[in-house]
Amino acid sequence: MEPKHIQIKDYNYPLPDERIAKFPLAERDTSKLLVYQQGNISQDHFRNLPDYLPQGALMIFNNTRVVRARLHFRKSTPTQNENSLGALIEIFILEPAMPVEYQENFLSRGKCSWYCMVGNLKKWKTGALHQEICIGQERVTLSASRTGTHGTSHEIEFSWDSNHTWAEVLEATGELPIPPYLNRNTEQSDLTTYQTVYSKIKGSVAAPTAGLHFTPEVLSTLDAHGIDREEVTLHVGAGTFKPVKSEEIGDHDMHTEHIAVRRETIEKLIRYEGKAIAVGTTSVRTLESLYYMGILAMQGKEDLHVEQWMPYESDTKGIDTCQALCALLEYMDKRNIDVLHSSTQIIIAPGYDFHIVKVMITNFHQPQSTLLLLVSAFVKGDWHSIYDYALANDFRFLSYGDSSILIP
Repeated sequence: MEPKHIQIKDYNYPLPDERIAKFPLAERDTSKLLVYQQGNISQDHFRNLPDYLPQGALMIFNNTRVVRARLHFRKSTPTQNENSLGALIEIFILEPAMPVEYQENFLSRGKCSWYCMVGNLKKWKTGALHQEICIGQERVTLSASRTGTHGTSHEIEFSWDSNHTWAEVLEATGELPIPPYLNRNTEQSDLTTYQTVYSKIKGSVAAPTAGLHFTPEVLSTLDAHGIDREEVTLHVGAGTFKPVKSEEIGDHDMHTEHIAVRRETIEKLIRYEGKAIAVGTTSVRTLESLYYMGILAMQGKEDLHVEQWMPYESDTKGIDTCQALCALLEYMDKRNIDVLHSSTQIIIAPGYDFHIVKVMITNFHQPQSTLLLLVSAFVKGDWHSIYDYALANDFRFLSYGDSSILIP
């Protein structure tokens, strides 16, 4: 079947609310590990993950860090007295508008703009929103003004009357956004548990949750096992929770996510003959997108953005992974850049041919989601046996749930 005609109803399964892990385990690496190996399924604990990996392999991690992306303002009105509260307006930052680069934006002082989702928008028709915050011992006024629209999101300009960076402002007033399906408020513990131990680059509004199981001890064991480790950056957007509402996935629009990959990582992928172990679906999407970015570079394209259906519509016969990755290095050489910054809308569904990822570590995903489609594509449609086993053996599901290693 052509991927665009895949029926999302065929990727459904019963997920009782009590099987969704609302909180993580006290020790990250004590989570259960489902082992899928050439169709055989067993279970272990995550701390034993290195036992299932070939020595001398290359493992890729997504080092993005979740930001405190949810901001709350009160809308004041001319008639509002000092004892009443105005309407609560929630602003959820999604993607930097100005400056457009994440790191430059977070280092902005005094002003920056973001594309955002706005809750209770009908109560915010005109004017700016203001709130008083404390950064250390200093009182700062933070303001938000609507300046335009961008697709389904709103461009919001933030300004503040101090020399603090935008990153410091968010740390002082923002709320860490945990997944909506947890049906609870963010707690202080989430500030630590909803970040991977190797997170570095701020920009995500959701964690790359396959990485939440890793501890310094597991990473040390990987090193002792001869596993080579590299990091990429894909900033996870709110679209990761976007449900597939269309009957066929061809009518579903994938969200855009921004990636950054160092030259050294691409060079190492070439040395490993384009084969890697991916930690999480975000690493999978990044690595597989690199192949198609290389194809675009070979075609002389300046913009290496990977469109949603490019993998299924491009003629790539005869172009192996190392050729595509070498084309990326040539692209970077011509522009004298050491870090490739681009974006991807890639959808990985049954019928997709994997070019780089040979082993995947991932959690258990929502029914009828694009992430479940990705898993199905990787295990050649055998996702039912994996999820049936997990449900029958008391595995915990979704972001704070248990893990799996998939070796097709």
